[in-house]
Amino acid sequence: MTPQTIDFKSASSFRLAIVVSHPIQYYSPWFRYLTQYTSLELRVFYLNRQGTVPIRDREFGKVFSWDTDLLSGYSHEFVPNLAKAPGSHHFRGLRNPSLYEKLKHFAPDAVLLFGYNYWTHLDIILRRPAPLLFRGDSTLLRDKPPQGLKRLALRFIYSRFSSFLPVGKANIAYFRYCGVPHRKLFLCPHCVDIEHFSPTSKRALEAKALRASLNISEEATVLLFAGKLIAVKNPCLLLLAFLRIASDHPNTHLIFSGDGELLSQLQNMAAQAGELAIHVHFLPFANQSAMPTRYMLGDVLVLPSESETWGLAVNEAMHLGRPVIVSDRVGCHPDLVVQGKTGWTFHTGDEAHLTQTLREVLNLSRAELAQKGLAAQAHAASFNYQNATAGLLAALGTLPS
Repeated sequence: MTPQTIDFKSASSFRLAIVVSHPIQYYSPWFRYLTQYTSLELRVFYLNRQGTVPIRDREFGKVFSWDTDLLSGYSHEFVPNLAKAPGSHHFRGLRNPSLYEKLKHFAPDAVLLFGYNYWTHLDIILRRPAPLLFRGDSTLLRDKPPQGLKRLALRFIYSRFSSFLPVGKANIAYFRYCGVPHRKLFLCPHCVDIEHFSPTSKRALEAKALRASLNISEEATVLLFAGKLIAVKNPCLLLLAFLRIASDHPNTHLIFSGDGELLSQLQNMAAQAGELAIHVHFLPFANQSAMPTRYMLGDVLVLPSESETWGLAVNEAMHLGRPVIVSDRVGCHPDLVVQGKTGWTFHTGDEAHLTQTLREVLNLSRAELAQKGLAAQAHAASFNYQNATAGLLAALGTLPS
């Protein structure tokens, strides 16, 4: 039986409210899964409409909405947001004073809260309309972990929750650092819609055609960066490291797929590289429906981010049979990257180490990289809705009846 068809309906039934900032492409398929395969009486309360209506993304620098279905297949409602500047990018961007009464009217056995750092979330945490479960993905993989008053504040906030759904090893370490007892932690791995991010012959043909349109031969090795072209993602570091070794690997290409404030700078850097410029390519922002083909365009996904609480692009690429190169501040690396087998990790911001890693990877044949991609796909398979659901139900099972 595949992970997507496990049926949990024999488990105890709970009335569960889920509070999320806005419809998110990674979570909506899970909510559908919960509705179909569990006995949960579920309702999702959204606090803003971004993602479902065209809104300007500050980091992509584009106005768009996701082109995949985020709302069907599960019960949900939008709670009026009275914020003067609505959005999930700042504390006062979610101000939904009617949420508490809506939750009380729904009368849940528990409330699953995604995040805490908004006006509305803190209101619910303080008033606690029902036992609270927490879902977040913070880590200690940063310059400085929370200290002093901030750490004390986090300890107080987390003391209000009955259970936690950590997404992986680095997230568990963070919760333990913030005083959460181990008995309250129920692993609920970060996951994506595996059905959507699966290799198909159609997508393989589309990727092949896209390669041809970029004048990249079928024999060439392609490194892919997919995401926002912003400073924290470190695309310039990747380009510098690649240009250092590109002349030694003439049948290699680097593709940047995405948009953002650094696009012009990256294009100028590539243009100034002389003959090596033909090895660097730029593709515009791609919506969710097009992303599987983009991942299949590359042989290896590179995520050199300076700060990434998880990096769900890694899940997506691995499900499509692609190994990865990530910095050691990408939160998923303790869980998903088995060094030299499913991918490679390098020291954040260290151009020499990234260059060395790229050289090691590019010394492998495409066939060898494909084998590592299969290992990555097999390793990532357990990061699925079945195991996330098992963690959620285990947490609910510890609540007082």
